[in-house]
Amino acid sequence: MKMRTITFCTACLLLAGSLPAARLKDLVDIEGVRDNQLIGYGLVVGLAGTGDKQQTVFTNQSLTNMLERMGVAVSPTAIQVKNTAAVMITATLPAFAQPGLHIDITVASTGDASNLRGGIVLLTSLRGADGQVYAVAQGPVVTGGFIAGRGGAETTVNHPTVGRSPNGATVERPAPSVAPKSLVHLQLRQSDFTTSARIVDAVNKKFASETSLSARAENSGVVTVMVPPEFAARTTEFVSQLENVMVEADNLAKVVVNERTGTIVMGKDVRVSPVAILHGNLSVEVQTIPLAQGTTVVVPVTTVAAKEEKARTVVLKQGATVEELVRALSAIGSTPRDIIAILQSLRTAGALEAELEVM
Repeated sequence: MKMRTITFCTACLLLAGSLPAARLKDLVDIEGVRDNQLIGYGLVVGLAGTGDKQQTVFTNQSLTNMLERMGVAVSPTAIQVKNTAAVMITATLPAFAQPGLHIDITVASTGDASNLRGGIVLLTSLRGADGQVYAVAQGPVVTGGFIAGRGGAETTVNHPTVGRSPNGATVERPAPSVAPKSLVHLQLRQSDFTTSARIVDAVNKKFASETSLSARAENSGVVTVMVPPEFAARTTEFVSQLENVMVEADNLAKVVVNERTGTIVMGKDVRVSPVAILHGNLSVEVQTIPLAQGTTVVVPVTTVAAKEEKARTVVLKQGATVEELVRALSAIGSTPRDIIAILQSLRTAGALEAELEVM
């Protein structure tokens, strides 16, 4: 089963590497157009005895303060909060969100409540990093999990102390987003000089005028685009066309291995320099003399001592790819752990022409 995993992952990434150019909106973010994180502290009520315990002091204090604002005076030590839970509420405020928009919230217990199922979030302010209130949350909580049984016969399904409330918050203040004006700054999600230069070429081919160019690369991570005069009053339309410009991104040669699951993922351009490795009972050699069609050959070698295992040799042509190496090793029965160890040794010896990331 593990050998199938290696072959499948390799084939998938090779297919991905041969895809055509991508839209610019899939490669960059526009400066000023971003989401904002919101957070708030509140109470969930209506729990069927699965709320916080009496020793959770801040839940008692929060409930007492809320009741006092409603004109009910009660001592924190005189109430039980088993049907109430203190929670932290988080949400993501979309770019250019306007008052009245509904957004989803995530509710997580901060005390020792065992289950939030069936609870309702009471009116809670959600604040941004600047301390301003941007939304208010209130509504039922959907956990997607539950606890059944008692004592030693108790069973927990999923995670009942964290839930969501779809459209559980209402935006009260416009999002702090900055709309592009005369200049649009494109931030590459993966900084790369080649990709940055290709973006400049593609944008200039589409929008450059006879007198000036529209785009220039500030560095490997930022490209500045000047809004053409004909789009001066239609910036949104310009950004829409800009997002759909096709650009062929340059991919970093990289091999990712997961030693826990025996998974190896690699790009199609990853290659191995001439090198020879002896790993356990495996002998791996990459020759500088090209062989016919780069055929993988399995050559048995007679052992000298009777107790030694037969060595297995894999010979690859010059400029062989890691994909060819992995397939050859798989064909002679190498385990995923053997292949991962060989790839790590190749990287240490400088023969693996790619970045190796071990998860």
